[in-house]
Amino acid sequence: MKRKSILIGGVAFLALGIFALTSFYSATAVADEDETADTNETTVITVQTGTVERVTLYRYVTGYGMVEAEPATREQPAAGGALAAPTAGVVEKVDAVAGQKVKQGDVLVELNSATATFDYAKAEVERQKKLFAQQNTSLKNLEDAKAQLASLEVIAPVSGTVVSIAVKPGEAVDVNALVAEVIDLKRLAVATKIPAAQAIDLKTGQGVQVLSEPPVDATLSFISPAVDASDGTVSAWAALPADSGLRPGEFVQLKIVTEVLTNCLAVPAESVVTDEDGNSTVALVKGDEATQVPVQIGLRDGDWVEITSTNLNEHDTIVTVGAYGLPATTEIKIANSPPDETSATNSAQ
Repeated sequence: MKRKSILIGGVAFLALGIFALTSFYSATAVADEDETADTNETTVITVQTGTVERVTLYRYVTGYGMVEAEPATREQPAAGGALAAPTAGVVEKVDAVAGQKVKQGDVLVELNSATATFDYAKAEVERQKKLFAQQNTSLKNLEDAKAQLASLEVIAPVSGTVVSIAVKPGEAVDVNALVAEVIDLKRLAVATKIPAAQAIDLKTGQGVQVLSEPPVDATLSFISPAVDASDGTVSAWAALPADSGLRPGEFVQLKIVTEVLTNCLAVPAESVVTDEDGNSTVALVKGDEATQVPVQIGLRDGDWVEITSTNLNEHDTIVTVGAYGLPATTEIKIANSPPDETSATNSAQ
């Protein structure tokens, strides 16, 4: 009886083992079939697209500058600036305030020196004028009196606006101490310093974009013929339009347009993929498939890149978002519609 029980148990154990082994192989076969099916299924990648366009691109030299009074030119004097005390003395009177409009020659500050007061010097000029008219004094005496008065007054060099007054009555000043500042606010310029290597491309008359808010268009008016040995830069300045809205002392970023390329074949910058060897490609879309096309790139300007090779045509559809890492040829799903020609061209300009 005991032997019979052992025999029955052995048979049951063997049957259980056979069942488990059969289940294992069945599950493995199903998994292999699923894996094969997954391998054979084509991967579809969702992307966004743009188009190849004809646009105008610009090459720039960028820099930073300060808004200040326009320097002197052959045609006209400087548009004002800081004014210094012509002699050491004490401020007798201040005849202007910041923000006041003045005319060329107006007296802004009166001084008394150790040798004469302003009132005395002014009266002496009037006396010498009368004597000279009566031929009772020499021209030299008259000119000396005028020179003494000039040394005791600070006058506006141009018609403009008093930007600042740096002194008050009763204050002692040294010779050449800053006293006031007058600027013709309709004649401003932005002064900049450009690295010598980039300054090679600069020419007077080139357009300048001042990246203020709102942006201001200006013209490059002067380029120094010398390099500043202390920092290796070249000084330059651009005349601003009279209605620029900028203020003296304002620090601004600017771009000098050194080259204009019209009717360029260009693509959105995000569509260009460049590998570590410097080779660039663009994914060209035909139907529901994208194929990597090698391209030669040229000028980059903002969101656009010039294409100098001939394997792309205007209005071709290309992958923008999702271009990086695409296989050489792959099936795609487009998540957007290509922008129309007008909107793309306007955005480029």
